[in-house]
Amino acid sequence: MHDHDHGTSDAAAPGRSRLAIAFGITATVFVAQLIGAIFTNSLALLVDTAHMLTDAGGLLLALVAANLMVRPASQTHTWGLRRAEVLAAAAQSLVLLAVGTYAIVSGIARLFAPAEVPSEGLLVFGILGLVGNIASIAVLATSRNNNLNLRAAFLEVINDALGSVAVIVSAIVIAATGWTTVDTIAGLLIATLILPRAVSILRRSVRVLMEAVPAGLDLDLLRQHLLENDHVRQVHDLHVTSIGTGLPVLTAHIEVEHECLDKAHTETVLRELQECVREHFEVRIEHCTFQLEPGGYGRDESLPHA
Repeated sequence: MHDHDHGTSDAAAPGRSRLAIAFGITATVFVAQLIGAIFTNSLALLVDTAHMLTDAGGLLLALVAANLMVRPASQTHTWGLRRAEVLAAAAQSLVLLAVGTYAIVSGIARLFAPAEVPSEGLLVFGILGLVGNIASIAVLATSRNNNLNLRAAFLEVINDALGSVAVIVSAIVIAATGWTTVDTIAGLLIATLILPRAVSILRRSVRVLMEAVPAGLDLDLLRQHLLENDHVRQVHDLHVTSIGTGLPVLTAHIEVEHECLDKAHTETVLRELQECVREHFEVRIEHCTFQLEPGGYGRDESLPHA
């Protein structure tokens, strides 16, 4: 039995206009910072600019995902295009890893040969970046908890604001002391902010693409809850995966007594099983498919199952 209501309305993707505004601000600041990084030869500003590029990409991804959420399923894409966000997130994480690795390698080299960095220009572009980040934070703050997509976008902007602060601090130190190595240290600091996030995004993306059980869901505990139903004798072929963010799906073969297979009783059993997977776990599974069958049915299947 399925929950057949896969349709989504505009309310399913709140905050799209806010995401569009935040993306426009971030993209504009990225162009300005890129010019500034070339002009000042600052590693910190260059890394922060690359970080800003990935954040702009992240916001664009969030905006695209928000629009894809309202697309209906089709004959060729029965889940719609929800998994596009996972593919894009994996690509983004690889870019982040490349940027972070480049920053660390370049930073280590610059520690032994510090480059000249004009503090005035660095300060101007650092402040410009921070102002843009604050504007984006203000735009997204009120809707950040509407869904995971908006929450991720909000965290992207917060993280980039920290990078802009590091650029500003290094500009002030250079202006006050002439110690240009601080620019390299700031660049390395920003890189340490980038790499863990990149690894985290890549890990989560790969888990979805490999159809792993959603994080936070204990499959053994789920099976135990299903078996506590008085009508259930055995559970096999149990699969729980994620199509995309916020869309876990479950399929399972449920063995019941022969007398439970009449129409009236079947509806009762299915309703109870659906309520179990929807209400009893931190990961709420709205889409579930249960195949009720008599004992021993399907035991000759050759594919491995949980």
